[in-house]
Order: sequence, then C-alpha cells, then structure tokens
Amino acid sequence: MDISGDGGVTLKANWIAPAGDGRHPVIVFPSSWGLNDAEYLAQAKILAGKGYVVVSYTPRGWWFSGGTIDTAGPLDMADLSRVLDWTIANTPADATRIGAAGISYGAGISLLGAGADKRIRAVAALSGWSDLVYSLYSGNTRHLQSSGLLQLAAQLVGKPSPELTRMLGDFNGNTNVEQIKAWGRARSASTYLSAINANQPAVLLANGWGDSFFPPNQLTDFFGKLTTPKRLELRPGDHAIAELTGVLGLPNDAWQSLYDWFDHYLAGTDNGIESRPAVHIDPLNADGESYPTWSALAGTTRRYGLGKIRLLDGTGLLGGAVSSGWTKKLPTDKDTVANGGVVLLTNGASAITGQQPSIWLPFVDRGRAGVWAAERPSRAQLIRGVPKVHLELSGAADTGTLVTYLYDLDNLGNAKLITHAPVTWLSRTSSVDVDLFATAYDLPAGHSLTLVVDTVDPLYYDENASGGSVTVTGGSYVDVPLR
Repeated sequence: MDISGDGGVTLKANWIAPAGDGRHPVIVFPSSWGLNDAEYLAQAKILAGKGYVVVSYTPRGWWFSGGTIDTAGPLDMADLSRVLDWTIANTPADATRIGAAGISYGAGISLLGAGADKRIRAVAALSGWSDLVYSLYSGNTRHLQSSGLLQLAAQLVGKPSPELTRMLGDFNGNTNVEQIKAWGRARSASTYLSAINANQPAVLLANGWGDSFFPPNQLTDFFGKLTTPKRLELRPGDHAIAELTGVLGLPNDAWQSLYDWFDHYLAGTDNGIESRPAVHIDPLNADGESYPTWSALAGTTRRYGLGKIRLLDGTGLLGGAVSSGWTKKLPTDKDTVANGGVVLLTNGASAITGQQPSIWLPFVDRGRAGVWAAERPSRAQLIRGVPKVHLELSGAADTGTLVTYLYDLDNLGNAKLITHAPVTWLSRTSSVDVDLFATAYDLPAGHSLTLVVDTVDPLYYDENASGGSVTVTGGSYVDVPLR
C-alpha cells in the first residue's frame, strides 16, 4: 500500500498481521540503503506468525517512494512517525507496544527514531551506526570505498537530494569538511543520546567486527552511555553479512536475538533475555562469550614497545620497554600487500569461511613499510577490545596518513589480519595516536603478534604528498587489551 509521509510524500509499504482478532504488538522496518520494502517479506511472515503486526516501508527518495533521499535526517524522522500513525489507524496494532528495526539504513533510522518518537518502545538495530561522522572520517581519514558504494547505490536506484549531492561532492573533494560533519552529527543517534535515554526504549545493537561502513568502535562508546534496557552483540563479518541469511528467512543468530528482544520487550514473554549479560561477542576465531559490560572484555592492557629495525630482515622487535634511538623512514605514496581488503567482500568472505584475510609477510616491502614482530608466546593471547597505537614521528609534512595493521604471524610467514585502522593528521605533528577497530581474537601459542605500518590503503583516501616521506621514531608503542 501507499502511506503518506511528511509533506504528503508517498512511501511504498506493505504490512502483514496475525490471523484472528485483537490488538498485536507492532514492528516497523524501514528498508536498507539501496533496497525497498520487499527486503523484509520473509521475516515479516515469520514475525506475523509469532503474533506481530509487521509494516515495512521504503524510505523517501528510494525506488518508487516519493521525495528525495534525506539520509536519516529530519524528514525521515517525520516519515517514520507518519508510518506509526498510519499503522495505529489502519492495522490491528497495539499502540502501546511498538518496535522499530532494520539493517543498515533501516537500523540507523530506527535508532534515531527512538529518540524522536516516544511511541517506539523497543529497537533492534542490525549493522547500523550511532555516529555518522565517525563512519565517514574514523581516524580523521575519509573512507573511500564505502562512501563510493553508498553514492553509487543512490545514483542507481534512488533520487539524491541536492543536499546529499553537495555533501558527497564536498566529501570526495575534501572541501567544506565542517559542514559535512555538522550534517553527519544531525544524523547520528549519539547526538540525541539524552532523548533516547529519556524515552527509555529497549535497545539491541548488533554489528560485525569487520563492518567497513560502520566500524564497531562507535557502537561500543554509544552503548556504554545508554541508560535504557540494552544489549550489544558483535560477530565476525562485514556490513550486513551476519544478518544476510535471516533476510532470506533462514535460521540466523542475529535474527534470533531480534525475536527474543521483541518477544520480551513488546510481547511480554518471560524469556530471560533481560537477565542475560548485556554484551555478547563471537570472537573471530573462538566460541561465543558474554560479559556484563563492554569494558569487562579485557582484564589487562599490555604495552608493546616498537624496537630498532634489524638490518638482516628489515623487521623490528615488537615488545619490551618503549625504546628510543631508532628511526624507520616510510615513503608516503607507496602501497604494500598489507591492506584492509575490499569493502564488503574481504570480511564478508572471512565470516563465511571462518578464515581471516591473510598475507605472506615476507612479501611486505620493507622499503615501503615498517614491520615489527613480537616474540612467540608459550600460551595463547586472548585479544579483546580496542588495540591502540602510538607513533612518534619526524619529518612529517603538514598533512599525511598512516595505516596500521595488527597481524597473527605463524612460523611459515603467513599473517592473518586481526584488525587495522587509518590515521590522518591535517597540521604538522610530532606524533599520532590511533584506535584500531575493535576486535576479539585468540592469538595461538607460538604465533607472533605483528605490526605493519604503511601509508596507503585502497579502502581510504589519504592526505599524503606524492614523493614525500615520514619517519617513525623511538618512543612508539602498541597497547593491546588482553583477557
């Protein structure tokens, strides 16, 4: 059916309800970026069978809905409220038991909606964001591949608004950055945290460790500040990969959590989810674990100092006390085989295969990258949380970018990617700090924790001058959270 959104814009939608009389709890699904209301048909049928009225709709500017893309802005919030109005008036909905859910764009709209409309009593945000500025500029670095795919989808099956077109143009051209960030903050649930906390919806957040659109660090920060009933789940995979089979109606852990969440907080089922530990993680190479808080993942933090590069193999020691008196010069426009992969595909494939993306470490050109390898421990090292890298620099230009990678190196030179992150500076500096993307990984006994630093990664724009260089110096280190 058609639902009239804000200003009379037509929103294409469908709904399904349980058989029988009476009022039922409601779940509203805004569709994902680039998709439409047919996205949730399989899940709508399952949820209707469980007793829910389910309404899914195509946000403005996409496919056959009217208007132009608002990117989860104020018009999308007004549309969501109009959809709730329509649902209460035209379906057997219980207006006191309304939930909102979705994947990606639908997750973002739902989470933002929980601050904008008090009628939303529960949210399940799968592969969503809480901070759009971080999603675009984490490490002060523009994300090239993810933003490019979002722009392509908007051009193919959407109607970009003049505002979105301008913002994407400025983003690609690296102009009017503060305007872009203000636009992003207006579309970030973190901006409306106090309203969400005041409304007290039950909030379920679920994402992938390797989400190349919405890296998980933003969610862990946001989760810690929520004072609502809440749950955080992190699984292997890239953006929307963990939920993919569930969209087809197949058994799926993320969707099972959604069922349990709404069954308790909307349908009133006593399933015990409210008493489970609030954080559940599936590490990249270990069985699932649960914790009362995000900070409980790691018991200690170990500092690994970066040491002098050996002439024999071009590698330095990672570990021991932070040392001085050494330098490692890196060219600013030369890539290596160390990289974060291809958006969606690399981490998506690793979630399916159970194998992290890997390189053969001897292929990393030591003339283009710094490499530091730790001694091989006799016991497994359980990495949990956000590793942090501090690099002392000399000879840095006014602007520049470095990319840091943390690997699991075996005895044959095979290096599996544990996590990575870029960092960019926009004024002359003598050091940089970068929070790597949150991870959970068991480093096997006898394997070496290995750091690679270079200056180019196809996932990101960089701010390096061609033909320049930057030198990493003594005083640099990595802090690794360990359980």
